Order: sequence, then C-alpha cells, then structure tokens
Amino acid sequence: MTAFEISVRVFLQLAVILAACRLVGRLVRPLGQPQVVAEMITGVLLGPSLFGLLAPRAQAWLFPEAGKPVLFVLAQLGLVLYMFLVGLEFDLSLIRHRMRSAVAVSWAGIATPFVLGGGLALLLRQRFDLFAPGVSDLQAVLFFGAALSITAFPMLARIIHERGLAGTSLGTLALAAGSLDDAAAWCLLAVVLSGFSGDPAIALLAIGGGAVWLFGMLLAGRPLLARLYALLEKRPGGEGLQLPVTLALLSLAAWTTDSLGVYAVFGAFTLGACLPRGALQPQLEVAIAPLTSVLLLPVFFVNSGLNTSLGLLDSWAMWGVALAVFVVAVVGKGVACGVAARLAGEPPREAVAIGALMNARGLMELILLNIAYERGLITQTLFTLLVLMAVVTTLMAVPFFNRVYGEEGHPARGSGGSAAGAVAGG
Repeated sequence: MTAFEISVRVFLQLAVILAACRLVGRLVRPLGQPQVVAEMITGVLLGPSLFGLLAPRAQAWLFPEAGKPVLFVLAQLGLVLYMFLVGLEFDLSLIRHRMRSAVAVSWAGIATPFVLGGGLALLLRQRFDLFAPGVSDLQAVLFFGAALSITAFPMLARIIHERGLAGTSLGTLALAAGSLDDAAAWCLLAVVLSGFSGDPAIALLAIGGGAVWLFGMLLAGRPLLARLYALLEKRPGGEGLQLPVTLALLSLAAWTTDSLGVYAVFGAFTLGACLPRGALQPQLEVAIAPLTSVLLLPVFFVNSGLNTSLGLLDSWAMWGVALAVFVVAVVGKGVACGVAARLAGEPPREAVAIGALMNARGLMELILLNIAYERGLITQTLFTLLVLMAVVTTLMAVPFFNRVYGEEGHPARGSGGSAAGAVAGG
C-alpha cells in the first residue's frame, strides 16, 4: 500500500473504532463500567478474537499490516497526552502525607506477585510457548512480577476524583501506593529488557536516568516551570502561547524519558505533575482532554486488541493457565494490598476498598504488555493471557469498590450496594 492509501484507510479505521467504542460503552454502562473498560473490550472484539474470526478478510482489509505503524504512532500520542492529563491532576503532597502506609501497601503489591507469579512463571514456561527464545528463568520471573504488580493508576485516580475522595485517607493512600507500585514495575521491566538484550547499560540508564529525571523535575523543574508560565501570563498575548509551549515541553519530556528507557508515559506524567496549578490547569485540560479521551486513547486499545487472539487459548489446558494467572493476579495484588492496608492501621472497609482499586490493571498493564511484545520478549499467547487478565481485573474494580465502599464515596452500610454509573478513567 502507498502512504496515501494507508492514510485513506486510517480515516475509515477511526470511524469504525469510535462507533464501536461508543456502542460497547452503552452496553456496559448499566453494569457500572467506565468507558475505558468498554474501549478495552472493543479492542479485543475488533481484533482476531471476534471480528477476525467472523470475517477474516474484512478484518484484514480494514486493519492491514501496512497500516499498523500509523495506528501505533497515534496510540503512543494518545498515551502521552492522557498520562500528562493524569499528572496534571495529581497532588504530589499525597505521597508525603501517607508515605509509611503507602510503602507498606505498595511493597505488598509487588513482593506477593513476585513470589506467586514467579513460581507460576517457572511452572508454565516449561510446558507452554509463553516467552521468546533466549529468555532466562530469572527474566521470566521478573517480567511476571512486573506484569502482575502493575496498577491501573489513571483509573484509580479517576475513581477517587469522581467520588470526591482525593483528600480522604482512602484516596490519599491509594494514589500514593499506586504511584509507587507502577514506578517499581517500570524499573523491573527495564531490568528484564536489559537482560534480554544482553546490555546492562539499558537497566542502569533506565533506573539511574529515571531517578535523575524525577528528582530533577521535582527540585528544579517545578520552580523553573512556575517562572516560565508566570512570564507567559504577564506577556501580552502570552496566554496564546501556553498551549503550544506546553505541547513542545511535553514532546521533549516524552522523548527524553523514552530515550532513557523508562518510556514516554513517565515523562508525560511527571511534567503534568510538576506544572503550576491555578488557572493554567483547567485551561490545558479543556484544550487537550476531549481529543485525547474521545479519539486517540481508543486507538491504543484497538491497537492492543489487534495483537490479542483468544483463539490461541485453544485447549482446556490453556484456559486452565488463564484461570491460574487470574487467581494469582487477584491474590497477589488485591488480597495482598488489602491485608497490608489493614495491618497499616486502615479500617476494614477501607482496606478492602484499597485492595479492589489496586487489583485493577487497566491501561497501565496494556502499556507494559505492548512494550514487552514489541521488543520480542513475550509471545502472542502470553500477551493474550495477560490482556485477558487485565480486562477481567479491571471489570471487577468498580462494582467491587461500590459494593464495599458505597456509590457516593462513603462506606456501604449494608451488604448490598449496586454498581454505580460510568466512571471515566484508564
């Protein structure tokens, strides 16, 4: 296909993606599921698992191999913009206020998946085609630990924001623990990719460079950004420069962290978290959020769905593996984080609610899986298994949280509690 033919096909792809995401969204909304869950499901349905199964020629024509790089680039752009918006809403003081409990919950959600997931990885890799040739036992264990310990931090942040829980004990602890969890998971992935490539410098650059970037942004970046935007506000016509300057800085931040090996989403999130608040925050959200959440982010889920094939789970043994992965994921993350929160002194209901929120994988899991799959670390079979686990654990999060903690941001008093309306998030 020529570049022009690919561009024409992409317009049709976007129309199908948007229509399908909204249709599935209307179907899952009565179940209390957020739009992001509908988009995760739509991605799988438009891939070889359903569309490709029912109409393989039509699916191959609509999503040709030659056009996949374009969808990939659009997906990465959507991720960067979305994680910037998540960072823009994140309150850095949350981590300082609940550091002790957050560290306890975070480490429980990392150490337990390592013990359980690592053992499962060692058992499975001898019998099933899950990892690429050359992946060692240690690398398999580390990857499984990272994949099972990841948290859907954007979705967690959105649930807490929508329920007005941002300043509460529950909201503060969940956000702080979720951010620490995901930072550790990204470092683990960097170590695995470093060992897989045979170049230790990759891990050293990712972890060391990522730490320098983070502390540099917190200590020097925040005051410099505050001065920059203060100058723009004072300058005649400066408000018109705020958006282009922000997008330029965002592109530079994404390029920097991607070059370091900690990936573009990390740079986007930290830039958003370090920007000055006040009038700037809502202005940027109004300018960036609609196109990002409505158009670009669904492309990411469909791009992931094109690599997900449930047809690879073609035996009872493979479905048994899928069940084992799911059980280990829930016990290693949801149960472990809930127990850790309780031991840290949280009330029982809040501890269970924290476990429910931390157990969701959502968008962050798909980012990690796409990186591992693109780098050739895992096979399509393992990619499919872990996408299925991510979708199911994310589906569980909102209804379980509502049942335990109530729909209005207060603990449920009875055993009931139905699923709430849609909660936007990732």
